[in-house]
Amino acid sequence: MNLNLKATDQNTYDAIVVGSGISGGWAAMELTKQGIKTLLIERGRNVEHIKDYPTANLKPWEYAHRGRLTASEAGHFQLQNKNYAVNEFNQHFYVNETEQPYVQTLNQAFVWARGNQVGGRSLTWGRQCYRWSDLDFTANLKEGIGVDWPIRYQTLAPWYEHVEKFVGIAGQSEHLAHLPDSVFLPPFALNCVELNLKAKLEAAYPDRYLIHARVAHLTQYVAGRGQCQARNQCDQGCPYGGYFASNSATIPQAQQTGNLTLRTDSIVTKVIYDETSQRAKGVEVLDTATGQTVTYFARIIFLNASTIPTTTLLLNSTSARFPNGMGNDSGELGRNLMTHFKTGLRGIMPGFADRYTSGRRPSGAYIPRFRNVASNDAPFLRGYNYQGGAARLRPSEETVGFGADWKELMSRPADDWQVGFAAFGEQLPHPDNRVKVSGTVRDKWGLPVPEIDWEWKANELQMAQDSVEQGLEMMAQMGCEDLHGNVNELPKSTVHEMGTARMGRNPNTSVLNGFNQLHAVKNVFVTDGACMASSSCVNPSLTYMALTARACAHAAEEMKRGNL
Repeated sequence: MNLNLKATDQNTYDAIVVGSGISGGWAAMELTKQGIKTLLIERGRNVEHIKDYPTANLKPWEYAHRGRLTASEAGHFQLQNKNYAVNEFNQHFYVNETEQPYVQTLNQAFVWARGNQVGGRSLTWGRQCYRWSDLDFTANLKEGIGVDWPIRYQTLAPWYEHVEKFVGIAGQSEHLAHLPDSVFLPPFALNCVELNLKAKLEAAYPDRYLIHARVAHLTQYVAGRGQCQARNQCDQGCPYGGYFASNSATIPQAQQTGNLTLRTDSIVTKVIYDETSQRAKGVEVLDTATGQTVTYFARIIFLNASTIPTTTLLLNSTSARFPNGMGNDSGELGRNLMTHFKTGLRGIMPGFADRYTSGRRPSGAYIPRFRNVASNDAPFLRGYNYQGGAARLRPSEETVGFGADWKELMSRPADDWQVGFAAFGEQLPHPDNRVKVSGTVRDKWGLPVPEIDWEWKANELQMAQDSVEQGLEMMAQMGCEDLHGNVNELPKSTVHEMGTARMGRNPNTSVLNGFNQLHAVKNVFVTDGACMASSSCVNPSLTYMALTARACAHAAEEMKRGNL
């Protein structure tokens, strides 16, 4: 039953934002600061900063199972646990897969981690932040892959800066054209072994660098948020606000304007199209607490539910004008699903048994892309980077010993340092990698779930193999021993899903224009990962935030002009 079919003062806003994660939080803040009355709709429960971080200050011995999931709990996170470490500390920030499944028709390689709550995955993300460059924004055009991005680096550069000044990015300038510098706070230091790795790598390879990882952590105090304490309990919620999350940063700012209304436990099931105005006029919402359907109206709508839910919502938003999904004149809606592949490497660094580290840090080392940068030097397109570092470990728990002797042994570090890196590689857009709406499977509320047809193609498989071979070669050059890498294994997927409602210049081959508007419905904006026309090889969240801030400024200006 729909409780409110007509627009009234109580159900009408200037703007509606769907989803409260990284991009949705930014949309809410940017719009409300422009004086725009905004309804922020979140399908999951409310999570208030500090108040709703139940495990943030607990010690491991204060948990019933010392951080491990029970057998029944583990069954709720079987797919997500392939990439993210869901455990007793953080399970409340992840979706129960038995209640909210999805369908994979080709294989089980695609891992979709979800966090349906206020803040979304901004509570559990890896926090690595890098700008894209024109190596990324021009690659499709140069190689004839997919569609050309309707923007370039210079288009987005001022918006990267705008975002970085608010988020707080710990890092260091390196003056690399293909990995532009951000506005940085002081970095977390490289340790002694990483400095040694850096010197040996850069001596052996003139075009390869080992640099500080760039992370969304405050190494200096910022008004309203505390400095990162390097507790390494980030995915339990940070009571200091030391890392960037919607809950501690953007949403509180939006609330302070007095222009934000937050509605939780509300699933947007359809964007409503008005045939007369040729605009969207609102959204239908399922109240998961009551089971009732309600309608909200607005002049503009931002879809920020994350790549797959946003696409599923648009596919479900059918009408006489859009029988195959809102804005799907090109037939590209749902196609070109991308993520990053991940391969792993590890080894032992001898010779530093007299060194140890003091304290912790939420970052490590980063080796930027070096394949196909200045010229095409590999038998595949695009490239990859490495994220990782070195650590002095404790002895293995399987070490022989008992009682006081064993406890004394476990209090000392291991004899050697371990070095580990993961390669993150770019996946090309391919129309056969797609998201559809399942015709048979439903979630706990009876709603159809996403169906994912996706696989690695030849380019990714060739690149992944190269990333292992090159990584092992570099680690040997850097002095590592006892090397291991997943040679000849299928790479893992990351949780950097992108594409399916791509930006482009031509409405016949893309879904969104250069300001993230649906080509055919100008008052609907998509600024989460669905908008991406390619995937680069660097973490995408900083780009989502910059695109969102830019789109919000454009929407506000168009509203003032009366065009929206």
